[in-house]
Amino acid sequence: MRLLPVVVTVLLTVGFAYYVYIPLPDEIQEPWKLMMLDAGIRTVVRLISLKDYLGLDPYIKSIQPYTEAMMGRLLSSDSGGGVIPGVKVSEITFAGIPVLVYEPPAGGEGHLRRGLIYFHGGGWAFGSAKMWSYDTMTRKLSDELNAVVVSVEYRLYPEVHFPVPYLDCLAAAKHFLSKEVLAKYAIDPERVAVSGDSAGGNLAAAVAQAISTDDTMSVKFSVQALIYPVLQALDFNTPSYLQNQEVPLLHRTQMVCLWLQYLGVDLSLMPQFLANNHSSLQQSAITSALRARLDWTSLLPPKRKKSYKPVIVEKGLQGLVKEVPSLLDVRAAPLLAGAEVLAKCPRTYIITCENDVLRDDGLMYAQRLQDAGVTVTNDHYEDGFHGCFMKWPIEFDVGERGIRAYLNWLQNNL
Repeated sequence: MRLLPVVVTVLLTVGFAYYVYIPLPDEIQEPWKLMMLDAGIRTVVRLISLKDYLGLDPYIKSIQPYTEAMMGRLLSSDSGGGVIPGVKVSEITFAGIPVLVYEPPAGGEGHLRRGLIYFHGGGWAFGSAKMWSYDTMTRKLSDELNAVVVSVEYRLYPEVHFPVPYLDCLAAAKHFLSKEVLAKYAIDPERVAVSGDSAGGNLAAAVAQAISTDDTMSVKFSVQALIYPVLQALDFNTPSYLQNQEVPLLHRTQMVCLWLQYLGVDLSLMPQFLANNHSSLQQSAITSALRARLDWTSLLPPKRKKSYKPVIVEKGLQGLVKEVPSLLDVRAAPLLAGAEVLAKCPRTYIITCENDVLRDDGLMYAQRLQDAGVTVTNDHYEDGFHGCFMKWPIEFDVGERGIRAYLNWLQNNL
């Protein structure tokens, strides 16, 4: 009978290892950490999917509390959590949009400070400025940069679709850049940045374009800093989408699903989008000039293209672009903006990760901005993956290095 507990223990251990293990790219330096985090997320998603199937709770509504729990939501925005006690945090509204304003410890009389507005990630469906992961970073930004940081609580799916999140962020940004607000917080109008990660990087890029080309704005952003941004929805067969389609923490199908939700497209069309049928040559609205703006065969270096071939469909979902014009809307897909718009964008910092489906979005945007005459710094992490900069229950060395490089760039360029 003594043998039975040993056998049970061995079987449970083997079963657990089998559930946790997934093949990962060799470049990832802490594979078991990522496997453990992925296993936890998979478990939550499967439980939530079961609840949804049983009709107990809608999927999005059910998963949001778990997402917040995994990254830690602050109970009180002014509690500080012992992170950086000197930073003052206020919950207010900018143009009716809820924001958290982080103010560094008071400096010398008459000294102007930097300003930065931040948009959190989460696929336009999850996340919050109050999550511990974002709160920790924005406090650090405020303290180390001596900056007033505004973190925006824009509205999310399923309550809203595009363009509402974008419009929320644009309204908050314009309010922040007003002379009255800059004077109130003693911010130097020549040193204001816009930043965001993932879907927040999408919003930051779109807002930066809008502000840069708005002649009514007397104050504009001096820099933009984008962390693995998502920038286009016409080609889901770029080399990075194919190479990393099963790499956590963002699978190819997950990203396509988030896009469809954001744009209000029926999820039953996902197979068509995965096959690039939505951007077939039949779509007359997608001109050759427009296709050139995300032509990875010319925008990516050979090292990233590898042996992949472009997926260009002759016939597909005819008329879809007319039904979903947001597919070509630069406010949703900043990579599609023309060179005349990009040329007006501020100095840019873009972080990309080798093992991320969104890698090529960021690399193509960096190249197009450079071609338009914008000064661009691209920090590429060979051992990076989507979400690695977040403060998960498990932290990653590549994330710590990335956050430090991000802070250093802002310190030197803002």
